[in-house]
Amino acid sequence: MEKRNESLNMDFILLGLFPGMKHINFLVSVILLIYTVALTANSILILLIWVDSHLHTPMYFLLSQLALMDLTLISSTVPKMATDFFSGRRNISQMACGTQIFFFLTLGIAECILITLMSYDRYVAICNPLRYALIMNQRVCLQMAAFSWAGGALTSLAHTAYAMHFPMCGSREISHFLCEVMAILKLACEDTSAYEKAVVVTSIVVLFIPLSLILSSYVLIFLAVLRMNSPEGRNKALATCSSHLTVVSLYFGPALLVYMRPSSYHSPKLDHILFMLGAILTPMMNPLIYSLRNKEVVNALKNVVGCYLT
Repeated sequence: MEKRNESLNMDFILLGLFPGMKHINFLVSVILLIYTVALTANSILILLIWVDSHLHTPMYFLLSQLALMDLTLISSTVPKMATDFFSGRRNISQMACGTQIFFFLTLGIAECILITLMSYDRYVAICNPLRYALIMNQRVCLQMAAFSWAGGALTSLAHTAYAMHFPMCGSREISHFLCEVMAILKLACEDTSAYEKAVVVTSIVVLFIPLSLILSSYVLIFLAVLRMNSPEGRNKALATCSSHLTVVSLYFGPALLVYMRPSSYHSPKLDHILFMLGAILTPMMNPLIYSLRNKEVVNALKNVVGCYLT
């Protein structure tokens, strides 16, 4: 019994989403609906890209990887949050907390890398179409996917190990609905200013520099689009690029505000909103953005449904 109490004392307590909010039941229900839609939409998108030969292209392969990351990202947060809410038990062990931080950071960083590489794919397709098949071959696509996953995992491992090594004292209550690096640092007994600077440096490398590369590539892409003679080709290129830029803003916007904002400007409510946008709403929006405005994906869905019904 004493060991169990000692174990519970070592656990963190997640205060949950917007503590004290009156209509939290409704909000949790909406989040579970979003989770169901995200799970279904991303799974369908992965399946369509897998089974339809018309979607066996570099762009759709990278998109399938993004859908897989989205599916895993939202699954690393929502089930735990919902379980805590309905059971009333908000404790989480140090091991489980570190594991959640690792997966959350791995997927978030991997998505930033992958989205940057997807912009390069669009750049080659529009600015250098004659060499597209040669440059974006199967080997390169696999290397891009592997680099995204590995880059996310290695960076996350370093940050998770460093953040979790700080001794914790006093309250072990985390003012969040998930274990998150910046929230954990507030519980540390030691000075964390050096590590917080490391977080800013990592944010510059993972967020600011990739975003700059994406925007630079799109300047060149739009210049190339303006030189196109075919209105149909121009419209198709603009539709694809606008979808990707929408996804870029959904990912990089909240992440930049969370990790590149001075610590004095952090507030639990704003952080909750930003994390909801980045970790819950965005994984649902991505497959809808790419599929509803994409004739090839819509046609693939019609073909699969048609084959199933007949």
